[in-house]
Amino acid sequence: MSETFDYWEFFLAETRRGNAPLYEAFTRGVAQSEELKQLAYNVRAGQPPANVLYAAVHYMLLRGSNHELRRFYPNLSGGSSRRDLDNAFPVFLDFVTNHREQLAPLIASRVTNTNEVGRSAVLHAGFQTLARRKEKPLHLIELGSSAGLNLIWDRYAIEYRRNGHDAGLSGDPAATLVIESELRGERVPPHGLAPRVASRLGLERNPVDLASRDDRDWLRALVWPDHVSRFARLEQAIAIASRETLPIRRGDALELLPDALAEAPARETVCVYHSFVTYQFSQEQRAALDDLLIAASLRRPVSRLAFEGTLSGDAPLLLYDYEAGVKTKQLLARCQPHGGWIEWLA
Repeated sequence: MSETFDYWEFFLAETRRGNAPLYEAFTRGVAQSEELKQLAYNVRAGQPPANVLYAAVHYMLLRGSNHELRRFYPNLSGGSSRRDLDNAFPVFLDFVTNHREQLAPLIASRVTNTNEVGRSAVLHAGFQTLARRKEKPLHLIELGSSAGLNLIWDRYAIEYRRNGHDAGLSGDPAATLVIESELRGERVPPHGLAPRVASRLGLERNPVDLASRDDRDWLRALVWPDHVSRFARLEQAIAIASRETLPIRRGDALELLPDALAEAPARETVCVYHSFVTYQFSQEQRAALDDLLIAASLRRPVSRLAFEGTLSGDAPLLLYDYEAGVKTKQLLARCQPHGGWIEWLA
């Protein structure tokens, strides 16, 4: 790890920003344990150690492991807030010590291909902006689509609220999953019926098979246990996606992207998008993505919608346009990483 960047201090700040007191308690303890940190650092290249370690523990509890640690997890204990968090880390340490052989292969093999469907509240606003600008159906390519839950962002309704009051609805009012997002600032994102999608395609190195209980449980394990409402939302999204045939290609997104772009009709609106994916890219991979889109724009215009986090905790929504080899960028909004609130700026 870099001497100038303390990963565990960073993650501790993330737990505070994310209102996750259980993982905050765990992280204070792990930060003082070289043994636990070394276990966590056995993740695959580019994977965040804390997320994978905690998800591996959570996965075993979800799969029925009977240990005192369960009582500290609100999603496993009926949402109880009566927890002695001062004792959470010693119990966590006991669990890890006694289940190290089962945890180690999970940590070494699994990835954080989370599908936080709350991010569709942000994607809706971005695609509304793009569709109104282009006035054509959208051909969409998602990088890192995981289980494809945000590939079908238009199957959900988004209810924007301000100070507890309705401030706009996006998508189908009859949708079985309605995602709420609080508005900050004075502006309201563009909203209304979802733009028409002409085609959609996901590119994913490690696609999640929703027919597999193991894969479904790993998706659940990636949700932070203090965020009880996110579990209900995830279950609804899984139910919707399970009725779909999701077009997801397995492989390296950067290797698959040129062919995917070439398949989109030349005179139609094509948009590459990603949400909390490129943080796992190296600097060279991020540059390669830019270069690919610049090269593709020599043949036809390409847009890119990016919703990614930053080390400061910001999660900006950015819209890039690539045309004739020239890239332009517009900041559309600042957002909570799970779509809980949006400050629309465009």
